Amino acid sequence: MKLIRVGLCALFVFTVLAYGAVEVWSQSILEAGAAFLFVVWAVIVFRDRSLKITWNPLCWPLLGLLAIGAAQLIFRITPYPFLTRIEALKLISYFLVFFLSTQVFRERQHLNSLAWLLMLLCFGISLFGIVQRFTSEGTIYWFQKLTLGGDPFGPFVNRNHFAGFVELTLPVGLGLMIFRGLRRDMFPLASLLTIVPVGALILSGSRGGIVGFAFELVVLGLVARSRKHGTEPPRLAALALVGLAAIALVGWLGASKAIERFSTLHAGDITLSRRSMMVRGAAHIFESHPIAGCGLGALVAVYPRFEITYDGLIVDHVHNDYMELFAEMGLLGAICGGAFLWILFRDARKCFGAEQGHFSRAIHAAAITALCGLLLHSLVDFNLHIASNALLFLLQAHLATVPPLPSEGGRSQRRRVRRRDGSEPKEQPEDPAGAASTV
Repeated sequence: MKLIRVGLCALFVFTVLAYGAVEVWSQSILEAGAAFLFVVWAVIVFRDRSLKITWNPLCWPLLGLLAIGAAQLIFRITPYPFLTRIEALKLISYFLVFFLSTQVFRERQHLNSLAWLLMLLCFGISLFGIVQRFTSEGTIYWFQKLTLGGDPFGPFVNRNHFAGFVELTLPVGLGLMIFRGLRRDMFPLASLLTIVPVGALILSGSRGGIVGFAFELVVLGLVARSRKHGTEPPRLAALALVGLAAIALVGWLGASKAIERFSTLHAGDITLSRRSMMVRGAAHIFESHPIAGCGLGALVAVYPRFEITYDGLIVDHVHNDYMELFAEMGLLGAICGGAFLWILFRDARKCFGAEQGHFSRAIHAAAITALCGLLLHSLVDFNLHIASNALLFLLQAHLATVPPLPSEGGRSQRRRVRRRDGSEPKEQPEDPAGAASTV
């Protein structure tokens, strides 16, 4: 299964670097890669019957969304079958990546490697975004200029999608530090990998992203507070430390520029009133197609008929993932989406509250925090329609519901201490912090 794990990690990294996988070529690579990895997994399982297939209940709502898309094509509900087929293929690739993640990322060593990959990816993309912002504003990779507008940050066409990426990856480092999920000697490195993304998020000036991150801090604080009375309470001071260091970083980079970007509108920005009108237009689409929606991916073709105020701009997304689901898939899609969230937080709550080691609890807390932040951001943006962020969202959904893992050393991990007089040594329990911090 090592090939599957490496392939999945490569897909996560590739989709982020490839502008969030919003172009046809990158989406095609994602779909082909997901299909290839699934075929390899199926061959491995067929040849080794001892391998067990794990079924996550979250797969059912995802299959429900796929079934609705297929029904729209079969019964010609969608006015634009081509767009519906494209979105259906993307959904299939998302499902395959999620399913494979639930099969190969379950053991401690694999989850540990995945956590560090997410931390390093978050740090690397954030550092790249900061450097690019100060050396070549308005381009991606210093040469790719946007012909249709946009405000890029890092490899993302829109700074709000960069903010969504940070919301999904940054809590991993925070969770490991707060819940003692890493060794003490790794704490400085984890702090560095966490501080730079916070500074990049603030520097990007994404209002929805900054509000979402602030909400994540509240969620993480509440989650940590629920475990405050344990034998080893969480390190809540880590939150304050990271926050102060990130503010200092932004001040050093140029606080005035970040404040100016956060407080003023630039060309191409979507105002709150414009977002409200788009949501109202999507609501009218839902009223006209209440059961199965107007068609998966067909909103861009249907929306002009229901637009509240015409301004000559093409609306491909209404900057609200929930209302877009209602418009494109109707009540059936809303039921599947609601079932996904209900199963997700029901199982996540059980997993977080179960008896487990520090690392396992940190992973659950970080995943819950990341999911809450992006779900709030989805009220004013469409991060779940960006392939890289959709994959990371599903990955965090898996991490939030992965079975709890015990402490690596077990309950009775002991060390021998020899007395000075040379008498029979006795066993003493190890330092709890040292035993639990092993990852």
